[in-house]
Amino acid sequence: MSRFAPIQPSQSPTKGLTDDSYRYGFHTSTDKYAYKSAKGLSSKVVENISFQKNEPAWMRKSRLTGYRVFKDKQMPSWGADLSAIDFDNLYYYLKPTDKEGKSWDDVPVEIKNTFDKLGIPDAERQALAGVKAQFDSEVIYGSIKKMLADKGVVFLGMDEGLKKYPDLVKQYFGSLIPAGDNKFAALNTAVWSGGSFVYVPKNVDVGLPLQAYFRINSPNAGQFERTLIIADEGSKVHYVEGCTAPAFSDGSLHSAVVEIFVKKGATVQYTTVQNWYKNVYNMVTKRARVEEAGRMVWTDFNMGSKVTMKYPGFILAGKGAVGETLSMAMAGAGQQLDTGSKAIHLAPYTSSTIISKSISKGGGRTSYRGMVSIGPKAHHSKSKVVCDALILDPQSRSDTYPTNKVFNSDVTLEHEASVSRIGEEQLFYLMSRGISENEAGKMIVQGFADPLIKKLPMEYAVEMNRLIDMEMQGSVG
Repeated sequence: MSRFAPIQPSQSPTKGLTDDSYRYGFHTSTDKYAYKSAKGLSSKVVENISFQKNEPAWMRKSRLTGYRVFKDKQMPSWGADLSAIDFDNLYYYLKPTDKEGKSWDDVPVEIKNTFDKLGIPDAERQALAGVKAQFDSEVIYGSIKKMLADKGVVFLGMDEGLKKYPDLVKQYFGSLIPAGDNKFAALNTAVWSGGSFVYVPKNVDVGLPLQAYFRINSPNAGQFERTLIIADEGSKVHYVEGCTAPAFSDGSLHSAVVEIFVKKGATVQYTTVQNWYKNVYNMVTKRARVEEAGRMVWTDFNMGSKVTMKYPGFILAGKGAVGETLSMAMAGAGQQLDTGSKAIHLAPYTSSTIISKSISKGGGRTSYRGMVSIGPKAHHSKSKVVCDALILDPQSRSDTYPTNKVFNSDVTLEHEASVSRIGEEQLFYLMSRGISENEAGKMIVQGFADPLIKKLPMEYAVEMNRLIDMEMQGSVG
């Protein structure tokens, strides 16, 4: 994940692991949690989470509302099979330490060892404006470069953001993604913990990426981070998140909510590099509201997990607002990655681009599921959707489920989709130049993903190519 150092076999404990080939499959043995909720979900568990965090009354009320909505809402009847999720067998709050460290020396040794293996300190020193590291339910480490703090840039864990900026959080929290949006958004509203709070002042360009790293360490654990980003007028920021989990045989649930507010003339890029282990159910809701002449870019790379259902979207609410989603999913044996995007045009002269690429191998299944809605006031708007699927063997599958809603005749809407396989002629051409069949296959796959990878900073692009290379080992030839 984004410049994280490879794990050497001698460093990786094998207790509880199910797949030694998984790069981030090591587990940090620790029973030293500052607080660990009872298994299962109830109003008492929700109230205890709020009590442990010493939250204001309005947040506690919001959590209990989310819990009631979660209990009432049905599971999604479309997409992947979610029947194996056992909500009564999960821990909803695991607090690894009593406070967030402001320097690396403040972090407990056993947790520090985990992130040392993942390369977090090295990534911070070399490439980032700031880092947040979340271990199970809490952000345990955070920093931001002084030059940005002096300009008024705020980069905090969400819990600390609630304490320091309660009025700002109350104004925006749940206004884009309310508890009633879907069952998993309701669950997040009830039990959220950790995540990031970012505020970028007017006309400030953060320059270097801000990074958050999310690590599920325990079996039967849920991680429910909540991220809120506010980019004020004319500002610019790139936020990058990475995700991993150890290789337990017991399942885990990741259900995050991300709300982003892009003010007039501001630009936000949000990049996800996901490499969950193949027992994780990854159910995420992400949405941005883009004002006049603002720009929102979702760059989404999905690898790993048993099931992923994620459709980052944007509401183009101001004249000339721009939204762009660039996503890639790679599904192997036993995996179903159901991904896509939603573009809602409310204002005139808005434009959206959705480029989705997927790779299926070893019997894996990928799906594009998206929606473009162009409202009656969104005249002279444009939208383009491109779905490209690469299927590597007869056992694998790819599907496309587009929905287009157009309520204005003065717009341009394009949609195109293609499905292909690695052809014998392509392989023969490369092999005739002395390249092995397996290496030729990997080159073709990397070329397929290259247009999206080019959108990443160099250090992240290098890591994505490494992950693709690892996933492709033995897939061709």
